[in-house]
Amino acid sequence: MESAALITSERPRKPSWLRVKLPTGEEYAKVRNIVSQHKLHTICESGNCPNMGECWGAGTATFMILGNICTRSCGFCSVATGRPKAVDWDEPMRVANSVKLMSVKHCVITSVDRDDLKDGGSIIWAETIKAIRTVSPETKFETLIPDFAGKWENLQRIIDVKPDIISHNIETVRRLTAKVRIQAKYDRSLEVLKRIKEAGLKTKCGIMVGLGELEHEVLEAMDDLRNVGVDVLTVGQYLQPTPKHLPVAEFIHPDLFAKYKEAGLSKGFRYVESGPLVRSSYHAEKHVF
Repeated sequence: MESAALITSERPRKPSWLRVKLPTGEEYAKVRNIVSQHKLHTICESGNCPNMGECWGAGTATFMILGNICTRSCGFCSVATGRPKAVDWDEPMRVANSVKLMSVKHCVITSVDRDDLKDGGSIIWAETIKAIRTVSPETKFETLIPDFAGKWENLQRIIDVKPDIISHNIETVRRLTAKVRIQAKYDRSLEVLKRIKEAGLKTKCGIMVGLGELEHEVLEAMDDLRNVGVDVLTVGQYLQPTPKHLPVAEFIHPDLFAKYKEAGLSKGFRYVESGPLVRSSYHAEKHVF
């Protein structure tokens, strides 16, 4: 059944299936100390990820490079918007050393958008990947990249260093893109994924639901992603990070998430992670094949 709940001024109450445990435990404390000591940013913290306790408790984290201030102001994202600080050229080695200290077998690297930079931050991206490979050569990793404003020479820098898997999120369906991702373009994101796939690399993409999309629009987005060869799909519930961000239109029932997973697999995705608490890097270690 196709439905989209009306958006109201009141924040809807979270259903029982969205309850998460508070982060605790020795491994969680260890990861937090490493992140703090090495002055690192993680999307786990900046993005208020509901899985931070589970992932950090397992000794893993998603590192966010190029600072924690984004040049874009997406309606869903809790990362701060503004004028970023200068590029920190020591950051790649700090991230690499932390990956080694944490003894992770699989790590995820993401970043804010840096539209203020001519290279879009792609040089730091490439240097970070090289540093991890040098310091921790056994580590597999995923890169969750921005669109680099469609400047393909910057995307090529990432392609050239060949991460194990490259992820880029469309975040929502075509109709809602202008509202959810104000400075992004749906077709430009598809082109990013297409170019990565044509280079022979594994690709991954994430979608949030509960923003007012219709069921058939999610299925159409899946078709768009398969048409450019995307291998792995994640589908998760949008959660409003602050009252200033887009409201939740609807809390999607786990049964519909199960339906989306079944549909995605039938369309040919190698892996589909679909559930209320799924985020882009959730179970990322399973997506390298």
